[in-house]
Amino acid sequence: MNVAKTDHARVATLFDAARQGDRAALDELVSLLTPLLWQVARDQGLDADQAADVVQTTWLRLLGSFAEIRSPVALTGWLITVTKREAWRTGEKRQVERPLPELPERLTEASPAPEEGVLREDQRVRLWRAVDTLPERCRSLLRIVAFVHRPDYAEVGARLGMPRGSIGPTRGRCLARLREQLLANGEGDWL
Repeated sequence: MNVAKTDHARVATLFDAARQGDRAALDELVSLLTPLLWQVARDQGLDADQAADVVQTTWLRLLGSFAEIRSPVALTGWLITVTKREAWRTGEKRQVERPLPELPERLTEASPAPEEGVLREDQRVRLWRAVDTLPERCRSLLRIVAFVHRPDYAEVGARLGMPRGSIGPTRGRCLARLREQLLANGEGDWL
Protein backbone atom coordinates (compact mmCIF):
# COMPACT_ATOMS: atom_id res chain seq x y z
CA MET A 1 0.00 0.00 0.00
CA ASN A 2 1.20 3.50 -0.68
CA VAL A 3 -0.14 6.92 0.23
CA ALA A 4 -1.47 7.58 -3.27
CA LYS A 5 -3.62 4.43 -3.07
CA THR A 6 -4.90 5.18 0.43
CA ASP A 7 -8.64 5.87 0.61
CA HIS A 8 -8.41 8.96 2.80
CA ALA A 9 -12.18 9.28 3.08
CA ARG A 10 -12.44 5.69 4.36
CA VAL A 11 -9.58 6.33 6.80
CA ALA A 12 -11.34 9.46 8.07
CA THR A 13 -14.62 7.57 8.52
CA LEU A 14 -12.90 4.76 10.41
CA PHE A 15 -10.98 7.23 12.55
CA ASP A 16 -14.12 9.14 13.50
CA ALA A 17 -15.82 5.87 14.46
CA ALA A 18 -12.75 4.71 16.44
CA ARG A 19 -12.61 8.04 18.22
CA GLN A 20 -16.20 7.43 19.31
CA GLY A 21 -15.19 4.06 20.80
CA ASP A 22 -15.91 1.69 17.88
CA ARG A 23 -13.28 -1.03 18.36
CA ALA A 24 -14.10 -2.73 15.07
CA ALA A 25 -13.35 0.54 13.27
CA LEU A 26 -10.04 0.80 15.11
CA ASP A 27 -9.19 -2.79 14.17
CA GLU A 28 -9.96 -2.07 10.53
CA LEU A 29 -7.94 1.15 10.63
CA VAL A 30 -4.95 -0.71 12.08
CA SER A 31 -5.29 -3.48 9.46
CA LEU A 32 -5.61 -0.96 6.66
CA LEU A 33 -2.68 1.30 7.55
CA THR A 34 -0.15 -0.96 9.31
CA PRO A 35 1.39 -2.19 6.02
CA LEU A 36 1.96 1.41 4.94
CA LEU A 37 3.47 2.39 8.30
CA TRP A 38 5.63 -0.76 8.27
CA GLN A 39 7.03 0.25 4.87
CA VAL A 40 7.69 3.81 6.06
CA ALA A 41 9.62 2.46 9.06
CA ARG A 42 11.59 0.01 6.92
CA ASP A 43 12.35 2.79 4.41
CA GLN A 44 14.10 4.62 7.26
CA GLY A 45 16.67 1.79 7.45
CA LEU A 46 15.24 -0.10 10.42
CA ASP A 47 15.36 -3.87 10.71
CA ALA A 48 12.13 -5.87 11.09
CA ASP A 49 12.10 -5.82 14.91
CA GLN A 50 12.81 -2.11 15.09
CA ALA A 51 10.17 -1.38 12.46
CA ALA A 52 7.64 -3.43 14.42
CA ASP A 53 8.43 -1.43 17.57
CA VAL A 54 8.11 1.86 15.70
CA VAL A 55 4.75 0.91 14.16
CA GLN A 56 3.45 -0.17 17.57
CA THR A 57 4.62 3.09 19.14
CA THR A 58 2.90 5.02 16.35
CA TRP A 59 -0.43 3.31 17.07
CA LEU A 60 -0.04 3.93 20.78
CA ARG A 61 0.66 7.61 20.09
CA LEU A 62 -2.55 7.76 18.06
CA LEU A 63 -4.52 6.24 20.93
CA GLY A 64 -3.25 9.00 23.17
CA SER A 65 -3.88 11.74 20.61
CA PHE A 66 -7.45 11.15 19.43
CA ALA A 67 -8.65 14.54 20.67
CA GLU A 68 -5.69 16.43 19.18
CA ILE A 69 -6.31 15.38 15.58
CA ARG A 70 -8.64 17.97 14.12
CA SER A 71 -8.72 16.78 10.50
CA PRO A 72 -9.41 13.04 10.18
CA VAL A 73 -8.71 13.27 6.44
CA ALA A 74 -5.09 14.14 7.33
CA LEU A 75 -4.72 11.12 9.64
CA THR A 76 -2.58 9.10 7.19
CA GLY A 77 -0.09 11.96 6.92
CA TRP A 78 -0.04 12.35 10.71
CA LEU A 79 0.67 8.64 11.18
CA ILE A 80 3.44 8.71 8.55
CA THR A 81 5.05 11.71 10.24
CA VAL A 82 4.93 10.04 13.66
CA THR A 83 6.33 6.82 12.17
CA LYS A 84 9.25 8.68 10.55
CA ARG A 85 10.05 10.56 13.75
CA GLU A 86 9.96 7.38 15.82
CA ALA A 87 12.13 5.64 13.24
CA TRP A 88 14.66 8.45 13.38
CA ARG A 89 14.74 8.26 17.19
CA THR A 90 15.20 4.51 17.01
CA GLY A 91 17.93 4.89 14.41
CA GLU A 92 19.73 7.47 16.52
CA LYS A 93 19.58 5.21 19.58
CA ARG A 94 20.86 2.30 17.53
CA GLN A 95 23.84 4.33 16.34
CA VAL A 96 24.68 5.43 19.87
CA GLU A 97 24.09 2.09 21.58
CA ARG A 98 25.61 -0.36 19.14
CA PRO A 99 29.32 -0.52 18.47
CA LEU A 100 30.42 -1.50 15.02
CA PRO A 101 30.50 -5.28 14.69
CA GLU A 102 33.72 -6.99 13.84
CA LEU A 103 33.76 -8.37 10.36
CA PRO A 104 34.59 -12.03 10.04
CA GLU A 105 37.67 -12.92 8.05
CA ARG A 106 35.48 -14.63 5.54
CA LEU A 107 31.79 -14.11 4.90
CA THR A 108 30.13 -17.52 4.94
CA GLU A 109 26.49 -16.74 5.48
CA ALA A 110 24.52 -16.28 2.29
CA SER A 111 21.54 -13.99 1.95
CA PRO A 112 18.20 -15.71 2.37
CA ALA A 113 16.82 -17.10 -0.85
CA PRO A 114 13.95 -15.17 -2.47
CA GLU A 115 11.58 -18.07 -1.87
CA GLU A 116 12.17 -17.69 1.88
CA GLY A 117 10.78 -14.17 1.69
CA VAL A 118 7.75 -15.40 -0.23
CA LEU A 119 7.19 -18.17 2.33
CA ARG A 120 7.52 -15.70 5.20
CA GLU A 121 4.96 -13.38 3.59
CA ASP A 122 2.59 -16.30 3.03
CA GLN A 123 2.96 -17.27 6.69
CA ARG A 124 2.26 -13.68 7.73
CA VAL A 125 -0.93 -13.63 5.65
CA ARG A 126 -2.09 -16.98 7.07
CA LEU A 127 -1.30 -15.78 10.60
CA TRP A 128 -3.42 -12.63 10.28
CA ARG A 129 -6.25 -14.62 8.69
CA ALA A 130 -6.19 -16.86 11.75
CA VAL A 131 -6.20 -13.78 14.00
CA ASP A 132 -9.34 -12.61 12.18
CA THR A 133 -11.14 -15.81 13.29
CA LEU A 134 -10.56 -15.07 16.99
CA PRO A 135 -13.12 -13.37 19.23
CA GLU A 136 -13.21 -9.58 18.94
CA ARG A 137 -11.48 -9.01 22.30
CA CYS A 138 -8.52 -11.18 21.26
CA ARG A 139 -8.32 -9.58 17.81
CA SER A 140 -8.22 -6.09 19.30
CA LEU A 141 -5.64 -6.98 21.92
CA LEU A 142 -3.35 -8.90 19.56
CA ARG A 143 -3.46 -6.20 16.90
CA ILE A 144 -2.34 -3.59 19.41
CA VAL A 145 0.36 -5.64 21.16
CA ALA A 146 1.53 -7.76 18.22
CA PHE A 147 4.61 -5.70 17.53
CA VAL A 148 5.81 -4.83 21.01
CA HIS A 149 7.83 -7.04 23.33
CA ARG A 150 6.85 -4.99 26.40
CA PRO A 151 3.71 -2.96 25.69
CA ASP A 152 2.56 -0.24 28.05
CA TYR A 153 -0.32 -2.11 29.68
CA ALA A 154 -1.77 1.06 31.20
CA GLU A 155 -2.27 2.58 27.72
CA VAL A 156 -3.49 -0.69 26.23
CA GLY A 157 -5.88 -1.25 29.12
CA ALA A 158 -7.29 2.26 28.87
CA ARG A 159 -7.88 1.91 25.14
CA LEU A 160 -9.47 -1.53 25.32
CA GLY A 161 -11.34 -0.98 28.58
CA MET A 162 -9.49 -3.82 30.30
CA PRO A 163 -7.98 -3.86 33.78
CA ARG A 164 -4.22 -3.57 33.56
CA GLY A 165 -3.69 -6.82 35.46
CA SER A 166 -5.79 -8.84 33.04
CA ILE A 167 -3.95 -7.85 29.85
CA GLY A 168 -1.03 -10.28 30.21
CA PRO A 169 -3.17 -13.32 31.06
CA THR A 170 -5.69 -12.40 28.35
CA ARG A 171 -2.86 -12.00 25.86
CA GLY A 172 -1.58 -15.47 26.83
CA ARG A 173 -5.02 -17.03 26.37
CA CYS A 174 -5.47 -15.26 23.03
CA LEU A 175 -2.09 -16.49 21.81
CA ALA A 176 -3.01 -20.02 22.91
CA ARG A 177 -6.28 -19.77 20.94
CA LEU A 178 -4.36 -18.47 17.96
CA ARG A 179 -1.95 -21.40 18.16
CA GLU A 180 -4.87 -23.84 18.36
CA GLN A 181 -6.48 -22.18 15.34
CA LEU A 182 -3.26 -22.37 13.34
CA LEU A 183 -2.75 -26.03 14.27
CA ALA A 184 -6.36 -26.80 13.33
CA ASN A 185 -5.70 -25.17 9.94
CA GLY A 186 -2.64 -27.37 9.41
CA GLU A 187 -0.18 -24.54 10.02
CA GLY A 188 1.86 -26.42 12.62
CA ASP A 189 4.88 -26.84 10.36
CA TRP A 190 6.08 -23.27 11.00
CA LEU A 191 4.95 -22.66 14.57
